[in-house]
Amino acid sequence: MTRTTPLWLLVTAQGVVSAASLVVEIVAGRMLAPHVGMSLYTWTAVIAVVLAGFSAGHWWGGRLAEKPAPVSLRWTGGAMLAGAITTGGAVLLLPAVAGWVLHVVPQPIWSITALTALVFFLPSLFAGVPAPVLAMIAVTSTERTGPALGAMFASGAIGAIAGTLLAGFLFISWLGSSTTLVVVTAVYVASGLLFFRLGGWSGTGAEFLSSLVAVGTAIFALNAPASCDRESRYFCLRVEDISADPSDPVRLMVIDHLAHGISAARLPEVQFTEHTAMLDRLSMLRAPRAEFTSFHIGGGNYAVPRAFATRGTGEITVAEIDPAVTKMAAESFWFDPASATVLHEDGRRALLTRPEARFDIIIGDAFTDVVVPVHLVTREFFELAANRLSDGGSFLMNVIDHEDRLGALASIVATMQTVFPVVEVWTEQVQPIPGQRMVFVVVGGDVPTESDRFLASAPNQTAFGALADELVAQFVVRNGEVLTDDFAPIDRLMGRND
Repeated sequence: MTRTTPLWLLVTAQGVVSAASLVVEIVAGRMLAPHVGMSLYTWTAVIAVVLAGFSAGHWWGGRLAEKPAPVSLRWTGGAMLAGAITTGGAVLLLPAVAGWVLHVVPQPIWSITALTALVFFLPSLFAGVPAPVLAMIAVTSTERTGPALGAMFASGAIGAIAGTLLAGFLFISWLGSSTTLVVVTAVYVASGLLFFRLGGWSGTGAEFLSSLVAVGTAIFALNAPASCDRESRYFCLRVEDISADPSDPVRLMVIDHLAHGISAARLPEVQFTEHTAMLDRLSMLRAPRAEFTSFHIGGGNYAVPRAFATRGTGEITVAEIDPAVTKMAAESFWFDPASATVLHEDGRRALLTRPEARFDIIIGDAFTDVVVPVHLVTREFFELAANRLSDGGSFLMNVIDHEDRLGALASIVATMQTVFPVVEVWTEQVQPIPGQRMVFVVVGGDVPTESDRFLASAPNQTAFGALADELVAQFVVRNGEVLTDDFAPIDRLMGRND
């Protein structure tokens, strides 16, 4: 049987399976994002789990490779059908177990790892089985074993590259995560049937029954409820109506699994979250002129740019990396794209590539308690931002940390103090609960804010104040590290690895 299996078919099969398995790896990160966010920990868990699955599959495949070729091929066909079932089943399994796993395992690192392993280990294990089996058949069915083995390794690597590129640049943004996994399921079914054909059918009907189960799983996966209203190249986006009165709409934007902003149709100047209320009001207090220019890093639901535009403050520029976010803000959150210059690129790159630009206010609004934009909290970035400020201008950014840690806040303040003569920390004036997640706005500029307290709607009337310089100095000395492009351990400073 091995002599009648051409090398090109083995090489092609290995490349296709390898490509499909890497598609699953990339999609895994996107599918996990609505439940645990897209962070360093998410990708670390995905890569580790997938590699563990591949390793276990390669070990099992190596054991199978010792069997006669027809037998090993039939076993490999079964592994591929099992891979099809578990891959399609991942679409159904993840939403079913995510809440339970995150409740039972509250520690972020272990909960992300456990959830990833529960859903994506088996698909990776089964996808790892064919490589050693096909390699063994390739080298034993030809006189030139070296080139045959090299071709199999090269095919696996090329397939992995192709799968990564196709998933990241094409499949997810055009098909969505669930449909992409269904396509992989179909590829695995076809591969499994091919291996059964090459190894000879068992005659028991097991192949047919397994194929039916795999196809049925794919059909159920296609009809599974979508977790996203819109799945872009970057995020899983969702709009939720939280209106008390349907005639007076209020909507929430959810990006991945976090609320990123609330807007009301008839109240463009009212902010519904603490951080946007502070960013909005502090910009008004610190702007060097009534009609000031502003640069916003991160659009979200565009609540602050919309408020600025309503007041007619001046030229507004927004750097929002995801065009789908801007489109959703315009469609569902009453943002007028004509009211601002929108740059669909990374905020740091947007500032870096416009050396002539100067702004009175620069706002960094890309910080969450899960996704920390490391390149936007370093000394080099703050130097860039300071260089783009006009005379008397200010830099503001939201920071989220926990009351019993403040390592991230302390380090961001310490880093900004190396660049700005004056650095202030603002937060709600209320006694925090021990361990509470707290929202801050850090301000950098040449002069202090005229007042150390203000009231703002968030949406209820809320008092915000600047922390005393002595208190800031204490936690900076205790916990602060200067962050640089070379070393910025922001995840560790936030305590997410404890």
